[in-house]
Amino acid sequence: MRAHEAGALHAHGYGGPPQWLPYPRDVNELLPQLWPASTDRDEQGRLTVAGLDVVSLARDFGTPAYVMDEADFRARARSFVTDFAAPFEELGCGLDVYYAGKAFLCTQVARWVADEGLGLDVCTGGELAVAQRAGFPGERIGMHGNNKSMAELEAALSYPRAGGGTGVGRIVLDSFDEIERIAAIAGRLGVSAPVMVRVTVGVEAHTHEYIATAHEDQKFGFSLAGGHAAKAVAAVLEHPQLDLLGLHSHIGSQIFDAAGFEVAAQRTIGLHREVRRRHGLTLPELDLGGGFGIAYTSEHAPPALAQMSRQLAETVARECRAEGLEAAQIPRVSIEPGRAIVGPSTFTLYEVGTVKAVELDRGTRAYVSVDGGMSDNVRTALYEADYSCTIANRAGQGPPMLSRVVGKHCESGDIVVMDEYLPADLRPGDLIAVPGTGAYCRALSSQYNHVPRPPVLAVRDGHARVLVRRESVADLLALDVEG
Repeated sequence: MRAHEAGALHAHGYGGPPQWLPYPRDVNELLPQLWPASTDRDEQGRLTVAGLDVVSLARDFGTPAYVMDEADFRARARSFVTDFAAPFEELGCGLDVYYAGKAFLCTQVARWVADEGLGLDVCTGGELAVAQRAGFPGERIGMHGNNKSMAELEAALSYPRAGGGTGVGRIVLDSFDEIERIAAIAGRLGVSAPVMVRVTVGVEAHTHEYIATAHEDQKFGFSLAGGHAAKAVAAVLEHPQLDLLGLHSHIGSQIFDAAGFEVAAQRTIGLHREVRRRHGLTLPELDLGGGFGIAYTSEHAPPALAQMSRQLAETVARECRAEGLEAAQIPRVSIEPGRAIVGPSTFTLYEVGTVKAVELDRGTRAYVSVDGGMSDNVRTALYEADYSCTIANRAGQGPPMLSRVVGKHCESGDIVVMDEYLPADLRPGDLIAVPGTGAYCRALSSQYNHVPRPPVLAVRDGHARVLVRRESVADLLALDVEG
């Protein structure tokens, strides 16, 4: 579908929709790329997922609620281990996939990740504690963080391994202070710490400035251009307690092409060559990070995983050949998808409280207030993120009206969906579903205005269960100290 010309939109009474937002021929249509694979509408027009209608879910569990399709999550995770890995297996270096827990993590999700053969990337002691509660094997855990505390590093080095022994599989170093800190802890514990050096490669992905993480003026990693990355490698090698596995880079988030990854691979492999030349050490691993984009609206068109992985594998092979590396010397590659696995597997279900028409210079916009908001999805306010949505409890009968879905918080910026067409007969009590909320929504949630956070529901094969329960008023008050 294509958006109508501006004049036609204004003729329908709408003012100022973004150019990418099409005027729908059918306001009830679902775009498959935005939703979990099992999502559909039943004969009554109700949104269904995994064989369950959302009206029943709202009745049984309340709103707002995050609804996660377990089979969809597992399938997306599995596709990285199989489809994405295939070109790297052909190359002979292999591929390790670490699920980025920062996108969303709870005990059951950690167990799903383990079941599907992925590693787990954590960046705080809290995320590490979730992994340990889930029984996640330590040797398959990577730990990030630009300011890991002494306690966090000690917990990482003391983490139990499935086959015996202790310690997570890798710790990604982010500063010279941290090199000395972890060497001291490893020496005190009498263990060897497996580490990687995070390299800031000077690549800025095509993404929002606040979530671009590879340009020089930012807090993460050691600058390649400034020579700090090479100095960090040398500093690590001075400590016998540290086992240098390889180099790590991460170029940003919500990325839709392989160009940035290709440049990052070229530059990190160049440093790989320098380490080999200066120190006589062939590093066995290379981590290219995450940031693979997903579709939040009709504007987004992420490439197929096979296409992206083929381009990355070919880049690694080409650069390694150019550096004169033999097949046995090609580093094992790893990646860290999070959003690309959990994002599309989940939608948020809300109930409409009010529908208010607001007159604009060139038309009218409907402000649709729901029973959640920026406390359960702050990304619109934080990143100017765009989302889609649909009426979920029935098929809308009215013509499409330009709408803005807003929350219940005392902030004018409390917006969930900036622009979307919803049926003109939308009314209080209707349900609205917002897709693509699996990543960085519950993870970034808050208790702003003392609004309890929603539950996370897992649905599969016609059954629903709670993964993370809804907060209560008692939870909100539990930390208050009286007297």
